[in-house]
This record gives sequence, structure tokens and C-alpha cells, in this order.
Amino acid sequence: MVLDDEKFMHLALAEAEKAYELGEVPIGAVLVDEDGTVVSVGHNLRERDKDATAHAEMEAIRAANKRLDRWRLSGTTLYVTIEPCPMCAGAIVNSRIDRVVYGGADVKAGAVHSIFNVLTNPNLNHQVEVTAGVLEDECAGLMKRFFKFRRQQNKEKKVRLDRNRHKE
Repeated sequence: MVLDDEKFMHLALAEAEKAYELGEVPIGAVLVDEDGTVVSVGHNLRERDKDATAHAEMEAIRAANKRLDRWRLSGTTLYVTIEPCPMCAGAIVNSRIDRVVYGGADVKAGAVHSIFNVLTNPNLNHQVEVTAGVLEDECAGLMKRFFKFRRQQNKEKKVRLDRNRHKE
């Protein structure tokens, strides 16, 4: 069965929106089996959980491990809005996910194409099929909107702190 990449990336974007609403970096992930059934979803929860490993991909992988009662996730495709980082790429390889589809590149921390090439590295015991750029504009746009909002918040916070200092 050929999976509808855009359909599942839209679901990953919905997960990313949940992260955005929580004040988390808006990255979402959806793990789908070969029949097109959603196995698990995840979005960033690092701030909420105070856990550096609570990335969207890691959340989806952990949920799938529990749901399927196995660590090997062969026969699945992971949809993620932004290129996985080194930690997540390592977890993808170690969990034997067959395919990764991502939206936007991560030029500062990407471990699929941007900085490292973990998923298809022939020296590893498992290689992952990769499709990049699915709904890239929407995925990257959400990140840009989030960080623009975050910069504006930081600017307003600085102005308030400066005002308070002058009152003292």
C-alpha cells in the first residue's frame, strides 16, 4: 500500500500546533503502519516535562513501543514536521523504523541531510528510507511564526524589566 504522505504530514502538523499552544517548539510526529493506520503521535514536551529527550519523535516512538508491546517498529513510517536531530535519528535507526518523511530542514541540528546523515549511513546496522520536503512551506512556516512570536515576547519582557529598573 502506498501511503498518502501529505495526509499524514497534515496530522503531524496538527501535533505541532498542539506543541505551539503549549509554548513548546512546534514539532509534531505521527507513526503509521504499512496499512495506513496511525499507531502513535507525539509533539514536543521538553518544557512541560522538563525532559531534554521529550522530542516529538521520541514521544511517538515511546507511545508506539507501549501500544505495540515491542521495541522494533519495522513496517512503519514516521512523519515529522522538521528534520530529526541526532538523538531522534539514532532512536529511529535503533527502533528499526522503515521510512521517515519530514517537512522542513533543520540547518542547525538536522541529522538526516543538513548536518549529519544518520538514517542512511551504510555503516549502521539499519538504514531508513527518507522522503524530505513534504509540506515544507507549512512546516517551516509554523517554526518561523513560533520563533517570531518568541522573539517578540522576549523583547516585551526586556522592555518591562527596563521600566521596572527605572522605577526603583
